[in-house]
Amino acid sequence: MRKTLCLLTAIVLFTLTGCNDYLSHSDRVVVAECYGVRLYADELQDLIPSDISKMDSLAQVNAFVNSWVHQQILIHQAENNLSPEQLDFSRQLQDYRNSLVIYAYETQMIEQYLDTVVTEEEIAAYYEENKENFQLRSTMVRVAYVILDEDCKQMKEFKKVMSDRDTLDLPKLDVLVETDAVSSFLDVDAWVRLEDLLETVPIEIYNSESFLKRNRFVSFEKDNLTYMVRFEDYLLEKSVSPIEIEREGIKSILLLKRKKELLSRLNDELYERAKKEKVFEIY
Repeated sequence: MRKTLCLLTAIVLFTLTGCNDYLSHSDRVVVAECYGVRLYADELQDLIPSDISKMDSLAQVNAFVNSWVHQQILIHQAENNLSPEQLDFSRQLQDYRNSLVIYAYETQMIEQYLDTVVTEEEIAAYYEENKENFQLRSTMVRVAYVILDEDCKQMKEFKKVMSDRDTLDLPKLDVLVETDAVSSFLDVDAWVRLEDLLETVPIEIYNSESFLKRNRFVSFEKDNLTYMVRFEDYLLEKSVSPIEIEREGIKSILLLKRKKELLSRLNDELYERAKKEKVFEIY
């Protein structure tokens, strides 16, 4: 054990000081051996980052060697207890290689021939045809909020802008939050989950539908902060999800459909060409 530890320490020191030439040009150093299988020093070099301490390097090497020994013991035990038929993985290996080759080829074909441009018209058409499949799992809101210090000098101006009955003056609000807000969210075109909003703005809501119907503007104080929230729109849980939320998902669905169609077409073309060239025969 002491000899092994010395060897591991030497490997770490060589790696950290850049002395890899010693390991690559001299006879290979054996670090561990188990049931006749050897682990060599040069197999460990890439495991040790150059920016860690010698003790950390040694710990990493020791951990890997111990793991390697445990694995070899398990492999030896398995090989002694499995029948030759059970140990024959040639079919599985061939199938695995074939799947990798096909995957690499199909990936190359997709990169070369797949049209990745999905228009808004295509997204809208798919959305309209499949609305019943787009159901909200959470209540969603379009909202703007500001969080202010309780002694904010622009408090009245913030309240005037945020509570306006007609429109929200976003340009003016942008100027105000730049210098006087602790935090803010002004993207009223974005749909936000109500529960996510409540993690930042601690409004006490017991019935989402009733609250959102009755409140367009909310202002309250908590922990020396003033919260002002303006709700622009809302959609209750289980209602139809808006296209703005589903856009990227629909785009992914359409692209996946194109991929399948492309690969199917290429496969059919290859088959017909092989049939024409009489490169296969079915008995």
